[in-house]
Amino acid sequence: MKLLKSLSALTLVAAVSTGVAQAQEVNIYSYRQAFLIEPMLDAFSEQTGIDINVVYGNGLIERLEAEGRNSPADLVLTSNTSVLTDAYAKGLTQAIDSDVLTDAIPAQYRAEDNHWFGLTTRARVIYASKDRVQPGEITTYEELADPKWEGRICTRSGKHNYNLSLFASMIEHHGEEYTEEWLQGLKDNLARKPQGNDRAQVKAIKEGVCDLALGNSYYFGKMITNTEEPEQIEWAKSVNIVFPNQEGRGAHMFISGVALTQHAPNRDAAVQLMEFLASPMAQYMYAQENFEFPVRPGVPNSSLLNQYMGDFKADTVSLTKVAEHVSEASKLVDKVAYDF
Repeated sequence: MKLLKSLSALTLVAAVSTGVAQAQEVNIYSYRQAFLIEPMLDAFSEQTGIDINVVYGNGLIERLEAEGRNSPADLVLTSNTSVLTDAYAKGLTQAIDSDVLTDAIPAQYRAEDNHWFGLTTRARVIYASKDRVQPGEITTYEELADPKWEGRICTRSGKHNYNLSLFASMIEHHGEEYTEEWLQGLKDNLARKPQGNDRAQVKAIKEGVCDLALGNSYYFGKMITNTEEPEQIEWAKSVNIVFPNQEGRGAHMFISGVALTQHAPNRDAAVQLMEFLASPMAQYMYAQENFEFPVRPGVPNSSLLNQYMGDFKADTVSLTKVAEHVSEASKLVDKVAYDF
């Protein structure tokens, strides 16, 4: 099966030990959008001469499963842990013995048996109206269920992976019974039916529909720099960013990540790409280009985001443990009829 190429066609060769030139490539199934990953993939190709072919879309795990041993895919790139754990549970990934990866990526951001690895982290933050919410008025996720916020909160669907990850972390920290009660309280405080994406929630704050919203940290950077749609700059300027639970466990984190497929036809080149994506250079590019937080310790965050966010405490709970509760969280969303 021929893969669609996302990068410019190049004459790419890599010298092998015999001195004979041999064409190399890596084939990727990506849930991540092209503009988020192409700068890093392009840099890798320029450094190594290895061609990168990418198929973008949803349902790629199902496609990988259907293709079996005949799949051309070497890597799966995702925007959340649940897709990685789903691929792992279906036997579609393989472990990697790489000191480069295990030294670069903290344990809580990779599978215990090294079947998948985080590449960037994001925080699930609370966006708060500058005009209608005082600094320090809300400091934790738990407070989102306080009746004082009735009719004042906006979120996207409770079934979206970003929210399910947060809800699953609540189960990990507090148990299912508490989380159900908390989720019901959060629903009772909604200003409208869950809808739109994370940016739409910040827009709703700007328009006075609500005063608080759940969203990912990196969207702030995308909005505040969006000169093509300057209205988004105004949305971003209307909010403060609250990193919750700074006096406790820290803000909930989740990852974009990568896994090597079980039958990767270009295994060595694919592992080389994975190690590059965990390198200081690629991690710095992720931070500056995407406003995501580097997963590799010691790599600085986006200089722009530092103006608005500064340092914060991140929850260090294993994302493997959080992922184990996603199914429970989804059932609780249905039980409280969160989206209706």
